[in-house]
Amino acid sequence: MSSPSKRRDMDVMKLMMTDYKVEMINDSMTELFVDFNGPPDSLYSGGVWRVRVDLPDAYPYKSPPSTSSIESTIPTLTKHLINIFEVFLPQLLLYPNPSDPLNREAGALMMKDQISYDQKVKEHCARYAKVEDTGEGMQESDESEEENEDSNEEYSSEDEIEVEGI
Repeated sequence: MSSPSKRRDMDVMKLMMTDYKVEMINDSMTELFVDFNGPPDSLYSGGVWRVRVDLPDAYPYKSPPSTSSIESTIPTLTKHLINIFEVFLPQLLLYPNPSDPLNREAGALMMKDQISYDQKVKEHCARYAKVEDTGEGMQESDESEEENEDSNEEYSSEDEIEVEGI
């Protein structure tokens, strides 16, 4: 059996060899950003999210906190870092649980008015989940910085979701 650090490095390298854009933070194999595309044929299709990944020291032996509750029912789900982006996150988006939501307002809206919920998701994807929001394709000019500031006026930390522990 390999050491946790070798396994972590191998899993990060495998993730980097996929189509996902992976950016290491401070040249560390334990902290990264991964650009995640919304699942095709879903409300999130076309959206791109920058997911921050913080791998625990005991990865993969210590379950990430956000996946530990379902690991007992799907034991292979968190065995590889790639599965988090290919299986776990798409499943969360495709099959949300409105009775136990991360965002209570969204969960209540989904249970009360599915059509309004769908429209709200599409609006948020169009507004906050664009490729340029991940830092890709941004021009370094005063004009583009001004446009960016104008488009993010209503953006708050509540609009950002950080995934810790994976």
